[in-house]
Amino acid sequence: MPQRPVEAVIALSIVLVAGEIVHARQGRIGVTQRWPWMVAFVFEALHGLGFAGALAEVGLPQHEIPLALLMFNVGVEIGQLLFIGAVLGLIAVLRGVRIAVPRWLALVPPYVIGSAAMYWLIQRVAAFQSRARQCERPIDADAAGFARVSLGQIRGALCVSAQ
Repeated sequence: MPQRPVEAVIALSIVLVAGEIVHARQGRIGVTQRWPWMVAFVFEALHGLGFAGALAEVGLPQHEIPLALLMFNVGVEIGQLLFIGAVLGLIAVLRGVRIAVPRWLALVPPYVIGSAAMYWLIQRVAAFQSRARQCERPIDADAAGFARVSLGQIRGALCVSAQ
């Protein structure tokens, strides 16, 4: 499967989650609360496709991709458990501390996450539309093959990174 469309859909999934967080904090029930198992399954499949595509792009042999995906997922789960443990420990330590925080502050993280994901989505969709035209033009590159990117070469740099 082509990597750029998968990356765009992954970015869109992050936008969806950010919107769901905002809705939940406003008291509205969203799709992630109605069907959490469905959302988790779809997101895991999308992110797995993205990671599998990245592994294939770096040259990992096809027969090693399933094991690499399994180990990646195990690592993600362990990382999530460690993060949750750290957050629960921090909550236990700070339980007695009362700080007055404005209500709007709770909306800042999902808006920042959603904005970053929207930027990634627009960047990847723009790469679809200009890829054929931009990939035909040569790009200056140093000996290591990294593109020297100027404002006029951003889309061209996307073509170099996809090769």
